[in-house]
Amino acid sequence: MSGLRDRMNRLRATSGETQTVDDDATVPAQTSPAPNEADDGEQLHPGWSAFGVVLRHNEAGSYLIRRTVYPLDHRHGTHVVGELREAASGLSSFHPNAGEPAPDSILYLDLETTGLGVGTGNVPFMVGIGYMSGDSFIIEQTLIRHPAEEFAMLSDLQKKLRNYTYLATYNGKTFDWPLVQNRMIMNAIRFADYAPLHLDFLHPSRSIWRNTLASCKLSHIEEERLGITRTDDVPGSLAPQLYFQYLADGDPAPLEGVFRHNESDLLSLACLSIRFGWLLQEQIFRRIPYPTEAEELVRTGLWLNRMGLGGLPEILFERAMQHEGAAPSSLLMLAASDKKAGNWGRAVLLWQKAIVQAGAQSHEDVIDACIELAMYYEHRTKDLESALAFALRALERHERLTLFGQRNRKHQSEQDSLRNRAARLRRKQGRRGMES
Repeated sequence: MSGLRDRMNRLRATSGETQTVDDDATVPAQTSPAPNEADDGEQLHPGWSAFGVVLRHNEAGSYLIRRTVYPLDHRHGTHVVGELREAASGLSSFHPNAGEPAPDSILYLDLETTGLGVGTGNVPFMVGIGYMSGDSFIIEQTLIRHPAEEFAMLSDLQKKLRNYTYLATYNGKTFDWPLVQNRMIMNAIRFADYAPLHLDFLHPSRSIWRNTLASCKLSHIEEERLGITRTDDVPGSLAPQLYFQYLADGDPAPLEGVFRHNESDLLSLACLSIRFGWLLQEQIFRRIPYPTEAEELVRTGLWLNRMGLGGLPEILFERAMQHEGAAPSSLLMLAASDKKAGNWGRAVLLWQKAIVQAGAQSHEDVIDACIELAMYYEHRTKDLESALAFALRALERHERLTLFGQRNRKHQSEQDSLRNRAARLRRKQGRRGMES
């Protein structure tokens, strides 16, 4: 941290010119900047005004800020930001004991940092927040030009955070929020008594799209599920490099792309919260396009079940069962849920369908389904003949894996278990025959 601080302080002179704005001033991204001369005589680099960045003063010091105001009818992909007014109540399922969240009680947070991790060496040089206020959705992006400005920036952030009950992020529980807390501690800002109700949309995104989409990065989800296409976007991974370039030469122009990227992230995060809000209100068929892949139908239904919903999941499960191209893994996943709930009738149908769907290709899925059916027939219906048939079928698939060289310690253990099961079932059949 000390090396980074020294480096930034050495470069301070190259980017130390300033331009001022009052704490409550609104500076849309495309409007003219405030006057160039601050009270202390410093002059802001003219490049900042090209994308609406000005200087903010508070009692702790100064930092740069860009404030953009969107009307509620602004469309970002498939959603308009004003949908948050109605969709926000659905997010109550994340914190069922807290009541329904009001749209203006949610603060969206996204950081751009000098590195990875949440240790003391990682500094958030840009803090982006978004929130609903009246008939607008407002995005504020703050940036520090040297370490001495971090205290002023975080002091204002601390005051802003206290006005919001919910904090919405994407991987914020693991990264953004712990990093903010650490930086508050490093700057001796008292903040221990504030604990927001977190809405981290990474986790439901993974639950639903883990096997359906190639990636669960926000940029990929927004393109595949939110109808958002970015043009000339600066990847987030380049943000630290562009920031250090600015520190080296004092030219703010390369940072415009970082501001645009962060702004788009916040809008996408708001749209993702709208999608989950509609989903948790069971408005999926009326408000948003419903999934078509069986895997996504099942995963969506299972996630909704975990969130305490029971109506829509059953509709999604039925659609998945009727799907001709349903992957065996999807059917097994739903069958496991039915088994846990005691819905044995549908579980058996799903295991049988998984075997048919797998055919001669997916040995692992067939083995899993056959083992489940063997246990069902042995222990629940006492149909030893069917139980033995499925146990032998699973064993035969295991032997194919061995033949194809796909054998490992786990396979060997499971194969031994199947041999023991088949032997036990034969003994049971023998005893039953003698009793007869």
